[in-house]
Amino acid sequence: MAKEFLGIGWKFPVNVDTPTGKISMSEYDKDIQEAIWIILATAKGERIMQPDFGCGIHNFVFAILSMATRGSVELSVREALTRWEPRIDVDEVKVSTDQSNIGKLLIDINYRVRKTNNEFNLVYPFYLQGG
Repeated sequence: MAKEFLGIGWKFPVNVDTPTGKISMSEYDKDIQEAIWIILATAKGERIMQPDFGCGIHNFVFAILSMATRGSVELSVREALTRWEPRIDVDEVKVSTDQSNIGKLLIDINYRVRKTNNEFNLVYPFYLQGG
């Protein structure tokens, strides 16, 4: 089954394919995964021509590590992915703390690609400066 409908885009982070000298490309499910990473890594207002793009988790960098903060991060991630990645359905977002690194949140995202109904998981690390 051809997967062209899932998309092809520049690899993230952007780099050059050494043998060909062309920009490296990312395809299909990997392209979606990299798009999710870009959404989460981009703070709202960071892109001048698209100031609403990104995720609001960056507003919590200096927040106190609490259940309320974890809930707000979960909501922010869900809202950003629902708005900016139309190729997926977000099934679950869970935020947990990394016991070995105070101030590090692990954002566990379970999502399903709409066109193929394939399920995937991505864990995004996010660091609170306050710990």
